[in-house]
Amino acid sequence: MARRLLSLFVLALALLPGAALAHPHVWVDVASEVSFDKSGRIVGIRHHWRFDEAFSAYATQGLDADGDGKLSAEELKPLAEVNVTSLADYGFFTELTAGGEPVKLGDPVDYWLQPSGKQLILHFTLPLKKPIAAHAPVELQVADPEYFVAFSLPSKEAVRLVDAPASCKLAVTLGEEPDATAAAMLATIGAEQRELPAEFKSLTAGTENAAMITCP
Repeated sequence: MARRLLSLFVLALALLPGAALAHPHVWVDVASEVSFDKSGRIVGIRHHWRFDEAFSAYATQGLDADGDGKLSAEELKPLAEVNVTSLADYGFFTELTAGGEPVKLGDPVDYWLQPSGKQLILHFTLPLKKPIAAHAPVELQVADPEYFVAFSLPSKEAVRLVDAPASCKLAVTLGEEPDATAAAMLATIGAEQRELPAEFKSLTAGTENAAMITCP
């Protein structure tokens, strides 16, 4: 059981088969909701992260406690709890700024893992420590600066505003995958090395997704 209670991102350090042996090692499709309160302030970020099939299969080995061939939210609950706790070490891979200044996020709430076909979806909410107005541009990014985990938005509609004032506007920029040359160079980085070498940093330029929110 202790092995199963490792974070999904710690599990990624193990030698996974196939493409996971090279940077990036885990692929995550992201959907996010930016929640507002009745005063028109941003109060939280609700994430839905869909992990790739190979990683999901590895992470869920031995978790089907009742042997019915299906994974329930209850069977995945211990993994979900340790997973979100471990994500704190990486700032939940979530960067929120207002007017260029970092916004502090609270501890995750309402978290659970959902089996979806051959994939896992991690749902969790990051409340803001203090609600903020979006008069100055608010930017949301979900990314791993080391590119160990590749986060992507399937479409611009993957980010939504919930209960936002009518004046609020959302602009989403989709990142691009590295070109063939950059991908080949990244593939030389083994799974035992999480940090992206300094000389490789430029290879991941342009891969970040961003959502810009303004409420004039």
